Amino acid sequence: MADLLKESPLRAIQVEALVVMKIIKHSSQAFPTTATGSLVGMDVNGTLQVTNSFPFPTVDIPTTDGHQDSASNLAAAAPRAKANAAYQNEMIKFLREVNVDANNVGWYTSTSMGNFVNANTIENQFFYQKEMNERTVALVHDVSRSSQGSLSLRAFRLSPSFMVAYKEGKFTTENLQKSGLRYQDILVELPLTIHNSHLLTSLLHQLPSDAPKEELPFPPNLVALQQDPNTPQPPLYPNFDSLDLSIDPFLEKTCDLLLESIENHHTELNNHQYYQRSLGREQAKITAWQQKRKAENAARAAAKQPPLPEDEWQRLFKLPQEPSRLEVLLNSRQVEQYARQVDGFTASVSTKMFAVKSNLLPGE
Repeated sequence: MADLLKESPLRAIQVEALVVMKIIKHSSQAFPTTATGSLVGMDVNGTLQVTNSFPFPTVDIPTTDGHQDSASNLAAAAPRAKANAAYQNEMIKFLREVNVDANNVGWYTSTSMGNFVNANTIENQFFYQKEMNERTVALVHDVSRSSQGSLSLRAFRLSPSFMVAYKEGKFTTENLQKSGLRYQDILVELPLTIHNSHLLTSLLHQLPSDAPKEELPFPPNLVALQQDPNTPQPPLYPNFDSLDLSIDPFLEKTCDLLLESIENHHTELNNHQYYQRSLGREQAKITAWQQKRKAENAARAAAKQPPLPEDEWQRLFKLPQEPSRLEVLLNSRQVEQYARQVDGFTASVSTKMFAVKSNLLPGE
């Protein structure tokens, strides 16, 4: 990943707090449908500064069971739609008139439970990044993770090796072996920081807190009486929430999505194995036909007759087309994403389970 980051023309992403709030609001209002929009800003010495954003227009489709998936697909494919490209250019022209940064620097999308490694994400980012040294980025906001109190906003670009392979459009086994492309080489994650202006930072420090409406608890000791109640507690401060043994519901949902991705990966492998079996059968037929034709030509030569053409098998037999391996690469990258999420979820749960192991298993 470090080598891929060195090859990227961008080193870091700096997002204004206003842009983050706009993305969060748009994603929350559109949930569970995918929310997409455009980003504007500028590139300053390898740091992409995202200073403004605006959402793409939504298409009104009846939210029935049959149209739910079509609405999500239309929303996910919005960044590369022709109508939205014209809308984006019009918005950038208006922003330029009011002296706002009017350089398109990418797009953003919302996701749930980290499910964003798919064909729509790849096609959208390729649409923005296909120009030579185009400094664009994709911001991915996870609504489900952010609802737990920790903001989940990540920045991605397509790696140069994947861009070359995607332009050719040949994801066969032979081409992947020659290029050495792996599923880890599809996306490059860039470090992201949120920037506040000095004026906004001063305002945040001066915001008065509301007076307590309930009766305050009696301080247990003199130290608690001298401590400011508005001061946040240190991370290791004892609290009863840390003793909760219930398993995170997001862990269960992530495991279900992980199993689903593994099943999809297994299906793609079965399709490739079926192709290999079909190819083997056709090649066996071609070999048998060639041997038969050689025997016929040998007999005709002995009878002093003209030989029959030996390349006629190309017209009689048609080799099966190898399926694209792109879906396998995307599934593998999505499985890795889910595995990392499970690893992050189980870190705290495993520690608690080891601590109370003797109580859960009294026989040991």
